[in-house]
Parts: sequence; structure tokens; C-alpha cells
Amino acid sequence: MNGSSSPDSPVTVVETSPWRSEDIWAIWLAATLLAVSLAATWLARPADHVARLADFEEVTRQLEEAESQNATDGESLAALRKRAETTRTRLAVNPLKPYIAKLSSWDSDPLKAFFDSQGRSLLLGLLGTLVLLLALFNVGLIGLGGKPRNFSQAFVFVFLLATVAFLLSGQKVVKHYNLEYALWALVVGLIVSNTIGTPSFARPAIRTEFYIKTGLVLLGAEVLINRLLVLGLPGVLTSWLVTPVVLIGTYAFGQRVLKMESRSLNMVICADMSVCGVSAAIATAAACRAKKEELSLAIGLSLAFTVGMMVVMPPVIQWLDLGQVVGGAWIGGTIDSTGAVAAAGGMLGDTALAVAATVKMIQNVLIGFVAFGVAIYWVTVVERTPDAASPSLFDVWRRFPKFVLGFLAASIVFSTLSARGPEAQAVTSAVIGGTTETLRGWLFCLAFVSIGLETNFRELRPYLASGKPLVLYVCGQAFNLALSLFMCWLIFEKVFPDVARTLSP
Repeated sequence: MNGSSSPDSPVTVVETSPWRSEDIWAIWLAATLLAVSLAATWLARPADHVARLADFEEVTRQLEEAESQNATDGESLAALRKRAETTRTRLAVNPLKPYIAKLSSWDSDPLKAFFDSQGRSLLLGLLGTLVLLLALFNVGLIGLGGKPRNFSQAFVFVFLLATVAFLLSGQKVVKHYNLEYALWALVVGLIVSNTIGTPSFARPAIRTEFYIKTGLVLLGAEVLINRLLVLGLPGVLTSWLVTPVVLIGTYAFGQRVLKMESRSLNMVICADMSVCGVSAAIATAAACRAKKEELSLAIGLSLAFTVGMMVVMPPVIQWLDLGQVVGGAWIGGTIDSTGAVAAAGGMLGDTALAVAATVKMIQNVLIGFVAFGVAIYWVTVVERTPDAASPSLFDVWRRFPKFVLGFLAASIVFSTLSARGPEAQAVTSAVIGGTTETLRGWLFCLAFVSIGLETNFRELRPYLASGKPLVLYVCGQAFNLALSLFMCWLIFEKVFPDVARTLSP
């Protein structure tokens, strides 16, 4: 997990400087994408944007007046809300959106995936995405001090596998059960590596960590602090009290009760299960230098349980009569994938969806803090020998996954911009919705394909033989579910019973 190429890879990277690391270059590449998209969207504001802003402010005033008077005409309120959203989106247009795309949903004809809802071809957008990412990572590999021989043809192969994963996840029945692209990307890669074997020509583009780190920095732009504050202190307490308790408790259970042979595998599984799934697993794996097989196993367990919890939790919540607020918070605090959180919350209602998504976003902020804590623990406890000198701050900094700083910086910058008024908010939304969210999805998909291509079931067999990883995940998730449910009930029913009304539709 040190970011260098495998021995048989034609890409040779020698990290002679801390500035020539995947973490730093992931930040540079993501920052470039964010800056270019932001500048293009701001400069492309409609000529009549002042008039559009006045129209939006008037509609907003009418909506606030209707809501303050406790209007009972639900249809009129819904119409006003829809008009407010429409006028807000008209404040900004992302000119890059037609050139960045991923596949659409389809029912019985896979070719429909290559057309948008208006019947327009997506080929230009798919080609633009391929060219942009290819150019971007060629620059990145050169910046790392490598010689990316044959990288282009290898990248096209991995990109095609990612396209297959998006195609499979877009089928409407599959989409209904929220079997997301991450699962299919992992499966596609595993099928190739465990049948015909990963082709040698594809190895230069198997850059799992580079893709995921760049994608995580882009994800930071989507975690807007002002949106996290909607739930205020109750939302923070729900996420930030339970998560570290579950992480530490489950890790201790794995070491002291299950006697896990690998501390790094134990930590990655615990972080994946307790924080926010795959993103936390990647950051934690970098901090404790877990093996790629350990990361693959943790991600596989996470994706499998996510699907099951997404299906089971909504009817359980209804059976327990928890209500949309407590139920939504419980979903947001326990289901790992953001997409699965939205799907499960939506099954309960709009309020549950809003609460679940907000709690999950608050939890996502912990990625950086958990990675930093794991880095400190690994340097000061796990890797320290009795006769070694006390570790310095430099030792912690050397181990800390620095791309997390890019994640936090992107969140702060876009949160600040989004808070500067409706026009700035529309611009940041257009940047995220039209460019960076799509690119982040592609980067994650490329990373999961790469994980599959690097993983052989024979290498996973030693980890699975004892059954301890599965027992650890099941016990940890059971603890997470029980503690999260109690905390959600306590906070939203007893301590702050009225706080979630602001999220009601």
C-alpha cells in the first residue's frame, strides 16, 4: 500500500521526494478538475443571471411566506418548492457537462444505456471522460517521476471494464435493488483475474490507490458543511459519538477475543463497517499499510452486507414503528454506502431520506480524523519496538494519508463558496452535478475494477479459512446497529424531539 508499482508493471515510479507521492498528486489532479470546472461554470453564467437571481429570490420569498403561515394546500406548496428549485438551477450552467458522462439506466435493451433521458447520445460524453482521465493520469504518472510506457492502451482496457460495470448496474431491476457499480466493478475485475488472468498489458493502468485517492478528494467537494449543520448538534452526536465507540470496541474484540492474525485486516474491516464503508477502508488501509488482499476482503464484506441491510432495515423500522426521523438517522449511521443509504431512506419517506443522507454526510467527515488517529496508533503502538526511541511527529506525518487533507480542503472551500448566496450555491451545485460527481464515480469504478484485477481467490483463502473476518464484521455490525438505534432514539425522541422538523418536506 505504498503507492509504487508492482514489480511486473512497466510503470516505474521512484518517490525521491514527498512531493512525488500519489497522495500529493491525487490532490493536484483533483484540485485541477475542481478549479477548471468551477471557473468554467462561473464564466458561463447566463447573460441575464441578475434577472434570474431576482426571480429566484421572489419565489423563495413566496415559499417562505406560505410555509410561515402554515399553509395547508399541499399542492400549492409543492408547486412553489418545484418552482424554487427550477429557478435555482437556472442560475448556473456547467458548460463541461455535455463532455462528461456515464451510462444511463436501461430495461431490456442495453443500447439504451448509451442515450440520456431525452434520447441524446452519450458517446461524446463518454469519449470526453476517457480522454480527460487518460490525459490527467498520464500527467500524474509523469509527476510521480515514472515513465508511463503503454499506459494509454492499458487504461483504455480498464476503462472498458468499468464501462461494463456501469452497464450492469444500470439495468432497472438491478438498480431497483441498488446493486451499485462498485459491486459490479469488483465482480468484473475478479472474473477476469480468476479466469483468464489479468493481462500483462493491462498492469500499467491498475492504479487502485491513485484512482481512489483522487476520487476521495473530489468527494470532499460534495460534503458541504452548511448542509451538515441542518441537523445541528443532534446529527453530530448521532454520528460522532457512536462511530469511534464502535470502531475501538470492534477492533478490541477482534484482537482480544477473536485473536485476529493481522492487525491491519482487523483495523480496515472495523473502519469500513463503523465509519462509512469503502472510502474509510481505503483511507485506513493507507494509514496502516494493509495488504491489497486485506482491503479487497474488507470491501467485499462491506458491499455484501450493504445490499442486505438496505433491503431489510426499512421493513424492520416500519415494524418497530420508529418513525421517519429515528429510522432515517439509524439508516444513515449504519449502512455503509451513500447510495444505499439514500435508497433505504427513500423507502420510508422524504423526511427519512433527508435525515439519513445528512447523518451519512456528517459521518463522512470522520474519514480524515480516523485516518489520522490510525496513523498515530500504528506508529506509537503497533510498530513501535521496546528498544525504539519515542516516535516523532514526523513519523506520524510520514504515515498519515495526506490525500485526506485534500478531502478536507475541498469540503471547506466548496462549503464556503456555497454559503455565499444562492448564485454561488447554484454554481457549486452545477460544478458537482455536471462534472466532479460523475468523474468521482468513474474514478471509484476504475479503482474497484483494479482491486478485482489485482485479487486472486487463492490469495484470499488464508484470510477466509478461519472465518474470523466474517465473524468480526457480523459482530461489529450487530454492535453498531444496537448502539446506533439506542443513540438515535435517545437524541431524537428524548433530548431533541423537534430538531428534525426543519428537514420535513
